[in-house]
Amino acid sequence: MSMNSKHFFLRSIPLLALLIFVAVPAAASGYPALERLERLDTVVDYGLGSPEAATVVFPAVREIYLDPSVNALPNPPRTVIVFHGEAVKFLSTDREGFDEAQHEALDKIAEQIRQFHEDGVRMEVCMYAVRVFGVNPGTLMSEIEQVGNGFISVAGYQNQGYAVIAVP
Repeated sequence: MSMNSKHFFLRSIPLLALLIFVAVPAAASGYPALERLERLDTVVDYGLGSPEAATVVFPAVREIYLDPSVNALPNPPRTVIVFHGEAVKFLSTDREGFDEAQHEALDKIAEQIRQFHEDGVRMEVCMYAVRVFGVNPGTLMSEIEQVGNGFISVAGYQNQGYAVIAVP
């Protein structure tokens, strides 16, 4: 090997290392399911009416779009939460029907929803469920967009390629 070839080879090592690092699939991060994905789009179909359960599930939802493996994909993740069923009750500023013990969970939910909004998560509430469960639409958190039927939204996002995560 000539001196020029050797010099070229030694100078190329950092570039080769960078190319290998960039070419390593996302699965190396521990998620084979992320292989060959350009972006992770998820719609969380949320109907669970327990405020206490929401305070546990919401941080797990946030971890989806904050996960380093998800953010290592070529395009940033998109997350939508569609609320329906009894879940619409805890999206209201009206605390009627909740006991004092649940008020702490409701405060935590309100903070988590504000955080979702700041993070750029799209949130929609099913107005059909709002009517069925007797929630005053004027008391719904302003961070959440009102849609006629949450099932239509979930189906629409699914048809756009979003993965559906159902929390019934």
